[in-house]
Amino acid sequence: MGQKIHPTGYRLGISKDWSSRWFADKSNYADKAFEDLKIRKFLTDKLSQAGLKAVEIERTENEMNIFIKVSKPGLVIGKGGAGVEVLEKELKNLTNSKIKITAEEIKIPEIEAQLVGDYIARQLKRRMPYRRVAVFAANAAIDKGAKGIKIRMSGVLSGSNTISRSEEFILGSIPVQTLRADIDYAQIDCQLLFGTIGIKVWIYKGEVTL
Repeated sequence: MGQKIHPTGYRLGISKDWSSRWFADKSNYADKAFEDLKIRKFLTDKLSQAGLKAVEIERTENEMNIFIKVSKPGLVIGKGGAGVEVLEKELKNLTNSKIKITAEEIKIPEIEAQLVGDYIARQLKRRMPYRRVAVFAANAAIDKGAKGIKIRMSGVLSGSNTISRSEEFILGSIPVQTLRADIDYAQIDCQLLFGTIGIKVWIYKGEVTL
């Protein structure tokens, strides 16, 4: 059976929650969705050094709560909360809603698919051998408690003057068709001098009780 569906979208409402939680009628739904997109892009660029995993947005009538999940919350909060205040001021240029930002710490970054993918991309940009990087990331995830991990890398993996191909690295089990399986998924584009390398990461953390 083909595995062409997004692992998170497949489980929405069952074992995964939406990253944007609000309701709008058709007259202003598109504006709010585009606003969310701009906020996420801004925060992704701004907090790249803080180990950003996800940005979750909740809205009420004229308020917006933004939950930022990062591995280094100190870089977001800043000294005495100054960093959060600066972020809130900058985000006011993107929305008319009243903004409240909450930074949440990720305890074990080695088992978060987005952070594993970002780590692999950083190492590839430093010209590290892709096999060594992928095997190291997979072993680190298993050592930290993941039940299984799959990393797929596609592109000109061995540098220029080689043929584009895909390679997979799998440790443990990845039950992608099981709805109760807690599978974290991320997809990252790594821009290199000789082309783009696509990185996909699946991490199986165990089963959730539905």
